[in-house]
Amino acid sequence: MAVGVRLPMLLELWLLVLARLCSEAADGGGWRQAGPGPDVAVEERCTVERRSDLTYAEFVQHYAFLRPVILQGLTDNSRFRALCSRESLLATFGDHLVRLSTANTYSYQKVDLPFQQYVEQLLHPQDPASLGNDTLYFFGDNNFTEWASLFKHYSPPPFHLLGTTPAYSFGIAGAGSGVPFHWHGPGFSEMIYGRKHWFLYPPEKTPEFHPNKTTLTWLRDTYPALAPSERPLECTIQAGEVLYFPDRWWHATLNLDTSVFISTFLG
Repeated sequence: MAVGVRLPMLLELWLLVLARLCSEAADGGGWRQAGPGPDVAVEERCTVERRSDLTYAEFVQHYAFLRPVILQGLTDNSRFRALCSRESLLATFGDHLVRLSTANTYSYQKVDLPFQQYVEQLLHPQDPASLGNDTLYFFGDNNFTEWASLFKHYSPPPFHLLGTTPAYSFGIAGAGSGVPFHWHGPGFSEMIYGRKHWFLYPPEKTPEFHPNKTTLTWLRDTYPALAPSERPLECTIQAGEVLYFPDRWWHATLNLDTSVFISTFLG
């Protein structure tokens, strides 16, 4: 009799687990999604090419030193993606200290706190009125020894540049947040969960921006007044897509959802 009661209970429990896993996959790994701002209108604008059949020779000839490109289907990171769900990351790294940075181009402020505290208390949609130094986000500054069990499952894009060495930067940021315009060396950025809108200018075309204003503020106050010739290249990167940006290209980002992402910088 006890067995007869237990089996339906176990079956019910297993169905609940399956339902939870399916729900987590459907809603973006358990990460909170849409945030503030005119995200739908932004997402409709894309002036960066998408390529799903790009060869290395074409990459070097047409993009590596000339312009950004969105890469599709070059690697299978489904295992890495599963390990980046909210539940999985909290179970594995919840008590690990992470270093947060401010969304301010010229600020070097860093804050250390447990990863679980960041996820549960700070990872929320950004207030459109906040300044860059009011916003803390987790990107880069990764402890590669502590996070090695995660990074070993990531397959970076198969393209490289001669004389460079790849370095990973893993990040999680709330909806509405983003880094204002800055530049550095070339690299790739892959979306694992969520959507991130990118704005890009070539090295010779310095964008107009305030270092302590957020990307959301720039989009609201500055972008509408730009003439068509002054507007950046832009596009929303979806989960599973990879953006390549060449050396010294100015770029700013706006997370349209809670975003989990990893960048491969070529230094």
